[in-house]
Amino acid sequence: MRYQVSGIHIDIGDALREHVETELGEAVRKYAERPIDANVIFSKDATEFVCEATIHLSTGLTTQAKGRAFDIYESFDKCREKIEKQMRRYKRRLKDHHKDRASPVEFLSAASYILAGSESDEEEHEPDSLQPIIVAEMKTQIKSLSVGEAVMQMELVGAPVLVFKNERNKGLNVVYRREDGNIGWIDPSDSH
Repeated sequence: MRYQVSGIHIDIGDALREHVETELGEAVRKYAERPIDANVIFSKDATEFVCEATIHLSTGLTTQAKGRAFDIYESFDKCREKIEKQMRRYKRRLKDHHKDRASPVEFLSAASYILAGSESDEEEHEPDSLQPIIVAEMKTQIKSLSVGEAVMQMELVGAPVLVFKNERNKGLNVVYRREDGNIGWIDPSDSH
């Protein structure tokens, strides 16, 4: 597995880098076959250290976690524990995933936009235009997954919503976490 360990305004020493590679490698290999790469970023938020990790698996799935603590090693350990918990939950499916899938996950490119929100302290007023203000524009990848894989991917990255291309009907679908704790699934092709 390839590791990229870096810090934002923090100097990452060899001891921390070795600790991350050893501990994360053991944790990931325990639950998933053929991990491809791991990107671990350390930063400082006021008095706390923040560790964010993203792990890409050979199946095309990704897992992400974040840990915060006053000690940099402890922030990594909290992040690793979250990744282990996510992967332990899906261990059987992660191990068997490549047996059911004949080809790797396909990706579809799409534009992704961040729109400016309204100021909360301003009075609600009628906008001059119905065109939203675009703060950022970037490219994103939409994965071709089954509904079960989409739910698993959404939970592995801790996202509230996931847009994916449904392998069954080739249409764009959405899975999302509902307020009642259940998972919602929007499939426009099944509408009557």
